[in-house]
Parts: sequence; C-alpha cells; structure tokens
Amino acid sequence: MRRGRLADGREIIYYDERVVPTPPPIDRRPLSSDAPRPQVRFDPLAGEWVAVASFRQERTHLPPAGACPLCPSAPGRLTEVPAADYDVVVFENRFPSFAGAGYPLPEEAERWGRPEPAPGRCEVVCFSSDHRQSLGWLGRRRLRTVVDMWAHRTEELSRRPEVEQVLCFENRGEEIGVTLSHPHGQIYAYPFVAPRTRVQMGRASRHHQRTGTCLFCDLVRHETGDGTRIVARAPGWVAFVPFAARWPYEVHVYPTRHVGDLCRLDAGERDSLAELLSRVLPSLDGLFARPMPYVLAWQQSPVRAAPEAFHLHAEISSPRRSADRLKYLAGSETAGGVFINDVLPEEGAARLRTATPR
Repeated sequence: MRRGRLADGREIIYYDERVVPTPPPIDRRPLSSDAPRPQVRFDPLAGEWVAVASFRQERTHLPPAGACPLCPSAPGRLTEVPAADYDVVVFENRFPSFAGAGYPLPEEAERWGRPEPAPGRCEVVCFSSDHRQSLGWLGRRRLRTVVDMWAHRTEELSRRPEVEQVLCFENRGEEIGVTLSHPHGQIYAYPFVAPRTRVQMGRASRHHQRTGTCLFCDLVRHETGDGTRIVARAPGWVAFVPFAARWPYEVHVYPTRHVGDLCRLDAGERDSLAELLSRVLPSLDGLFARPMPYVLAWQQSPVRAAPEAFHLHAEISSPRRSADRLKYLAGSETAGGVFINDVLPEEGAARLRTATPR
C-alpha cells in the first residue's frame, strides 16, 4: 500500500498486488486547494439528515473514454490518478457530500431550520485501471484485493471521531445515474447512522428482546433452510433473493458467521467472498445478455454499536425488470414508501441460478 497527495491536498492510496518500491507519482495538475463545504439539514418529519452539496453540479458527466478522469495519467492527459497504471486505488472525492473533521451533530431540539457543516469523508474507489472492466469480471485475485481494501478503509475511517458509519458501495450503469463509466465505487463515512441501518438495528433489537436470538442470523437460517431463493453459496457465505424483495432483481449476501463489519472477516472468509462475488455479479449480466445496472452496498455495524447489534451483509439491487424495461420509483414507492415488485422473488432467484454469463 502506498499513500500520496493530489495537487489540491486530497489523499490518494494505492493498493498494489505486487511490491512497488517507488513512491506514488506526483500530481502535476494546477488544482485549487480550496476545500468544498457541504452541509446537512435536518428533516424533523422524517427524523433524518439531508446532505446539500450544490457544487456537485460541476461534476464531469459521461465523458468519452479518452477523457475519463479515473483512467491512469498519460503524457498530455493528467487525470485524478497520477500513476501510469494501477491495481486498485482510492482517493478523496473532489466533489464530496461529506468532508472534513467536525464536532458531533446537534441534538434534535437544536436542529430546526439551521444548516450544519457536513463532516465525514467521501472516497472514490477505482477497481481497475482498465476502462472496459467491471467489478464482477475482475477475477478472484483482484476481487480479494477489493475486499481487503473495503475492510481497510472501513477500519481506518471508523477511527475518525466524527464518523458514525462507513458505507462501501458501487453504483453501476447509466440507468442508476452513474456519471463515469470507468469501473469504480465509492465509500461514504457518515457523521450519523444511516436511516436504513437505524431501522434494521431497531428491528433486530426488538426481535432479540422477544426471542433472545439475532434477527439477521435467524433470517440466514430461514433462507438456507427453505432454499428456494438461494442464488449461490461459498464456504461461510450465502447469497439469496430476500423473501420480500423490493426490486425486480435483488440479492443479499451474508456471512453465515455473525460478524458486524468487513474488518472482522478472517482470511478464509475474504477468499470465499471474492469467490462468491465472482459468480453472483456475472450472473446478473447473464440474465439479459447485457451489463446489468445495479447498486451494491455493504451494510455494516455503526462505529459505536455493540458487536452483536448488527450483522454484516451486502444488498445488491437492480431496477431492470426485463430486457427492455426498468422499474421506476413512482407514486407508491416515492410518496408512500411502499414498493411494488414486478418479479416473484422465487422466480428471480431461479433465473439467477441458471443465468449464463456473457
């Protein structure tokens, strides 16, 4: 692993699969060091924070391959990655929704009508220097490097005093809203616990009070016992379509051992996870013989939660419901929060089990 700084002071980290004796190359772009200033605003009806970062309107939008800012730098073309080649690289986002150190956000009674600085950190993760690649097709060795990187970033970002939760995710496909087609993901270090995680933890807490068991572990036992929605297995891992899937094609990936975050996975579990992802992600592409748009997100234990309070898992969801149709979040989903799925989860799981990768 090699650390460096970009021209405007942002950190860049190279995760090398071989020993590289030289330091990271210097970024020679004439960038301003003025730090962006995102803010958060509290919604008292939802009890949630909303990030506001209007400068993100200036982001690069679907450039041609020859102008991709995530490809390696070359003579006459300097990018966000100064190196001429790389394996996996992580750097601070130039247009972050959360940035910088900060004090804990104020209590609810003090939140009304007042914008607050949005502390935290947003990072960009490039999975490969090859612009034509995609995460699921990188091979097990590279996927293992990605897993180790996710774990390392989670561990390091969790030490920051303003961070309450780390979310590692990948948005794939223009249908999702991706603005850069290079194979990449992101990592958000939030100054609060994300609403979805809060809901899941609340449900798990009530389940434990009622039954004395872990809701997540019980869910894994139920799905593995039923078997009809299983997509794939690997030692210590299972991937399945959830019983109440919201999206046409949705897969959840769980370790069978109770573990709260990526940092706590042992070497064997990391190997198996790389193997499982190398099968599950290509199966999505095989459904319609074309790259499947999706969001892959790692749900992890909040930084200051008890280890037993949460169970690590990935949620992969796609809005594609057929070869030529997408699922849009319309009236019921957007206004009411009630999802209507167009694909029977058991049928979706059966199709994914038999999908032939392209």
